[in-house]
Amino acid sequence: MGTTIRNATPADVAQILAFIRALAAFEREPDAVVATEEGLLRDGFGPHPFYSCLIAEHDGEPAGFALFFYNYSTWVGRPGIYLEDLFVLPELRGLGIGKALLQRVAAIAVEKGCQRLQWEVLDWNTTAIDFYRAMGAEFLDEWRNVRLSGEAIERLAGGVRSHPSDKNKDVAKVGHPAVERSSAISVAAATERMEHGDLDSVK
Repeated sequence: MGTTIRNATPADVAQILAFIRALAAFEREPDAVVATEEGLLRDGFGPHPFYSCLIAEHDGEPAGFALFFYNYSTWVGRPGIYLEDLFVLPELRGLGIGKALLQRVAAIAVEKGCQRLQWEVLDWNTTAIDFYRAMGAEFLDEWRNVRLSGEAIERLAGGVRSHPSDKNKDVAKVGHPAVERSSAISVAAATERMEHGDLDSVK
Protein backbone atom coordinates (compact mmCIF):
# COMPACT_ATOMS: atom_id res chain seq x y z
CA MET A 1 0.00 0.00 0.00
CA GLY A 2 2.90 2.36 0.59
CA THR A 3 2.55 5.74 2.27
CA THR A 4 -0.54 7.93 2.30
CA ILE A 5 -1.10 11.32 3.91
CA ARG A 6 -4.51 12.56 4.97
CA ASN A 7 -6.11 15.24 7.10
CA ALA A 8 -6.56 14.26 10.71
CA THR A 9 -10.08 13.74 12.05
CA PRO A 10 -11.46 13.81 15.61
CA ALA A 11 -11.01 10.03 15.70
CA ASP A 12 -7.24 10.55 15.43
CA VAL A 13 -6.87 12.51 18.66
CA ALA A 14 -5.53 9.59 20.70
CA GLN A 15 -2.96 8.82 18.00
CA ILE A 16 -1.94 12.48 17.75
CA LEU A 17 -1.29 12.55 21.49
CA ALA A 18 0.73 9.34 21.23
CA PHE A 19 2.87 10.92 18.50
CA ILE A 20 3.36 14.06 20.61
CA ARG A 21 4.53 11.97 23.57
CA ALA A 22 6.89 9.95 21.39
CA LEU A 23 8.40 13.14 20.00
CA ALA A 24 8.86 14.54 23.50
CA ALA A 25 10.66 11.36 24.54
CA PHE A 26 12.99 11.68 21.56
CA GLU A 27 13.68 15.26 22.59
CA ARG A 28 14.65 14.03 26.07
CA GLU A 29 11.61 15.68 27.64
CA PRO A 30 9.29 12.71 28.23
CA ASP A 31 7.54 14.35 31.18
CA ALA A 32 6.98 17.72 29.52
CA VAL A 33 3.72 16.83 27.75
CA VAL A 34 0.63 17.88 29.66
CA ALA A 35 -1.69 17.94 26.64
CA THR A 36 -4.82 15.79 26.81
CA GLU A 37 -7.06 14.17 24.25
CA GLU A 38 -9.86 16.48 25.36
CA GLY A 39 -7.73 19.56 24.79
CA LEU A 40 -6.52 18.41 21.39
CA LEU A 41 -10.09 17.64 20.36
CA ARG A 42 -11.32 21.04 21.54
CA ASP A 43 -8.49 23.07 20.03
CA GLY A 44 -8.11 21.24 16.72
CA PHE A 45 -11.62 20.19 15.80
CA GLY A 46 -13.93 22.75 17.39
CA PRO A 47 -15.74 25.62 15.68
CA HIS A 48 -12.58 27.76 15.71
CA PRO A 49 -9.59 25.37 15.44
CA PHE A 50 -6.19 26.60 16.57
CA TYR A 51 -4.19 24.03 14.60
CA SER A 52 -4.32 21.69 11.61
CA CYS A 53 -2.88 18.19 11.48
CA LEU A 54 -1.84 15.68 8.83
CA ILE A 55 -1.55 11.95 9.50
CA ALA A 56 0.85 9.75 7.56
CA GLU A 57 0.01 6.07 7.21
CA HIS A 58 2.27 3.34 5.89
CA ASP A 59 0.68 0.11 4.73
CA GLY A 60 -2.52 1.24 6.40
CA GLU A 61 -0.99 1.87 9.83
CA PRO A 62 -0.22 5.21 11.54
CA ALA A 63 3.35 6.25 10.76
CA GLY A 64 3.72 9.92 11.65
CA PHE A 65 2.13 13.34 11.77
CA ALA A 66 2.62 17.03 11.06
CA LEU A 67 0.88 19.64 13.22
CA PHE A 68 0.86 23.27 12.11
CA PHE A 69 -0.98 26.57 12.37
CA TYR A 70 -1.13 29.90 10.57
CA ASN A 71 0.71 33.07 11.49
CA TYR A 72 1.02 36.44 9.79
CA SER A 73 3.92 38.63 8.72
CA THR A 74 3.35 42.35 8.81
CA TRP A 75 6.54 42.86 6.81
CA VAL A 76 5.33 40.92 3.77
CA GLY A 77 1.65 41.46 4.47
CA ARG A 78 0.81 37.80 3.94
CA PRO A 79 -0.02 34.77 6.07
CA GLY A 80 2.47 32.01 6.79
CA ILE A 81 2.53 28.55 8.31
CA TYR A 82 4.35 27.57 11.48
CA LEU A 83 5.16 23.87 11.69
CA GLU A 84 4.96 22.94 15.35
CA ASP A 85 5.60 19.19 15.15
CA LEU A 86 6.81 16.74 12.53
CA PHE A 87 7.38 13.15 13.62
CA VAL A 88 7.76 9.69 12.12
CA LEU A 89 7.93 6.48 14.13
CA PRO A 90 11.57 5.34 14.47
CA GLU A 91 10.95 1.95 12.89
CA LEU A 92 9.54 3.64 9.76
CA ARG A 93 12.26 6.19 9.18
CA GLY A 94 14.28 6.18 6.00
CA LEU A 95 11.18 5.64 3.86
CA GLY A 96 10.65 9.28 2.91
CA ILE A 97 7.60 9.69 5.16
CA GLY A 98 8.90 12.77 6.96
CA LYS A 99 9.81 14.44 3.70
CA ALA A 100 6.39 13.62 2.26
CA LEU A 101 4.70 15.24 5.27
CA LEU A 102 6.81 18.38 4.91
CA GLN A 103 6.10 18.53 1.18
CA ARG A 104 2.36 18.33 1.88
CA VAL A 105 2.57 21.18 4.38
CA ALA A 106 4.51 23.22 1.81
CA ALA A 107 1.82 22.50 -0.78
CA ILE A 108 -0.85 23.75 1.63
CA ALA A 109 1.19 26.90 2.20
CA VAL A 110 1.35 27.56 -1.54
CA GLU A 111 -2.37 26.83 -1.94
CA LYS A 112 -3.25 29.32 0.83
CA GLY A 113 -0.96 32.02 -0.52
CA CYS A 114 1.44 31.80 2.40
CA GLN A 115 4.83 33.43 1.91
CA ARG A 116 6.67 31.58 4.67
CA LEU A 117 6.89 28.10 6.12
CA GLN A 118 8.73 28.22 9.43
CA TRP A 119 9.82 25.80 12.13
CA GLU A 120 12.58 25.25 14.67
CA VAL A 121 15.59 22.97 14.75
CA LEU A 122 17.58 21.84 17.76
CA ASP A 123 21.20 22.93 17.55
CA TRP A 124 22.45 19.37 18.11
CA ASN A 125 20.42 17.97 15.22
CA THR A 126 23.19 18.48 12.67
CA THR A 127 21.75 15.97 10.21
CA ALA A 128 18.53 17.97 10.01
CA ILE A 129 20.42 21.25 9.83
CA ASP A 130 22.49 20.02 6.89
CA PHE A 131 19.37 18.75 5.13
CA TYR A 132 17.51 22.03 5.54
CA ARG A 133 20.50 24.04 4.40
CA ALA A 134 20.72 21.91 1.24
CA MET A 135 16.98 22.43 0.75
CA GLY A 136 17.47 26.19 0.72
CA ALA A 137 16.06 26.95 4.16
CA GLU A 138 17.15 30.21 5.79
CA PHE A 139 18.66 30.04 9.28
CA LEU A 140 17.92 33.14 11.34
CA ASP A 141 20.77 32.83 13.81
CA GLU A 142 20.55 36.49 14.80
CA TRP A 143 17.05 36.01 16.26
CA ARG A 144 16.34 34.64 19.75
CA ASN A 145 13.31 32.60 20.77
CA VAL A 146 11.18 34.44 23.32
CA ARG A 147 8.57 32.71 25.48
CA LEU A 148 6.31 33.58 28.38
CA SER A 149 4.46 30.80 30.14
CA GLY A 150 2.52 30.08 33.29
CA GLU A 151 2.79 32.70 36.01
CA ALA A 152 4.94 34.96 33.85
CA ILE A 153 2.02 35.46 31.44
CA GLU A 154 -0.39 36.05 34.33
CA ARG A 155 1.95 38.57 35.89
CA LEU A 156 2.39 40.47 32.62
CA ALA A 157 -1.38 40.46 32.10
CA GLY A 158 -1.90 41.80 35.61
CA GLY A 159 -3.53 38.67 36.96
CA VAL A 160 -0.75 37.94 39.46
CA ARG A 161 0.87 40.51 41.73
CA SER A 162 4.45 41.20 40.76
CA HIS A 163 7.15 39.48 42.75
CA PRO A 164 8.99 41.86 45.13
CA SER A 165 12.20 41.26 43.24
CA ASP A 166 10.56 42.80 40.18
CA LYS A 167 10.45 46.24 41.81
CA ASN A 168 12.62 48.92 40.29
CA LYS A 169 13.38 46.67 37.35
CA ASP A 170 12.98 48.00 33.88
CA VAL A 171 10.31 46.34 31.81
CA ALA A 172 11.83 44.82 28.69
CA LYS A 173 11.62 47.27 25.85
CA VAL A 174 9.69 46.03 22.82
CA GLY A 175 10.28 48.64 20.20
CA HIS A 176 12.55 46.92 17.75
CA PRO A 177 11.06 46.40 14.30
CA ALA A 178 11.75 42.70 14.76
CA VAL A 179 8.96 42.35 17.28
CA GLU A 180 6.58 41.30 14.56
CA ARG A 181 8.75 38.27 13.98
CA SER A 182 9.53 37.30 17.55
CA SER A 183 6.50 35.05 17.96
CA ALA A 184 6.05 34.02 14.36
CA ILE A 185 9.63 33.27 13.55
CA SER A 186 11.05 31.56 16.63
CA VAL A 187 14.05 30.12 14.79
CA ALA A 188 13.76 29.26 11.13
CA ALA A 189 14.14 25.67 10.19
CA ALA A 190 13.12 22.90 12.32
CA THR A 191 13.69 20.22 14.75
CA GLU A 192 13.31 16.84 13.30
CA ARG A 193 14.73 13.43 13.11
CA MET A 194 16.24 12.21 9.93
CA GLU A 195 18.04 9.13 8.92
CA HIS A 196 20.12 9.04 5.76
CA GLY A 197 18.79 12.38 4.56
CA ASP A 198 15.13 11.61 5.33
CA LEU A 199 13.50 14.03 7.74
CA ASP A 200 11.47 12.27 10.37
CA SER A 201 10.62 14.60 13.20
CA VAL A 202 10.44 18.21 14.11
CA LYS A 203 9.86 20.24 17.22
